[in-house]
Amino acid sequence: MNVIVTNIKWIMLVGGALTCTMLYAAIAPRAALHSTFGEALEGPLAEIIVRSWGALIALVGAMLIYGAFHPPVRRMALTVAGLSKATFIGLVLSHGTQYLGYQAGFAVSADIIMVGLFIGYLVGERSERSTVN
Repeated sequence: MNVIVTNIKWIMLVGGALTCTMLYAAIAPRAALHSTFGEALEGPLAEIIVRSWGALIALVGAMLIYGAFHPPVRRMALTVAGLSKATFIGLVLSHGTQYLGYQAGFAVSADIIMVGLFIGYLVGERSERSTVN
């Protein structure tokens, strides 16, 4: 049995909890941007966008936590979260190493690990289903 498939509940709980920490951006958008990217966006529009971004990321984290306890939605939760994280990774890395010295560097590293684990589960779970049938 695949170790990732066996432990997916805990992987999703830890990944979801880490992802939910971006609720910080919805509460303190300027501080979150500065700690994550070392830069600031100013004005009311920037605040709306960053708060929305933080809330959406936290919702992805909540979806992972929900999926940890509800196996029928795991594939969807892992797929959406994996695509979201892969998009973030790609966007940050498209700027080279500019933001990796800030919390964005930790987020990219953690997200790479999570995406790998999510793919490992999706592939492993599919293999187990086809072996059983």
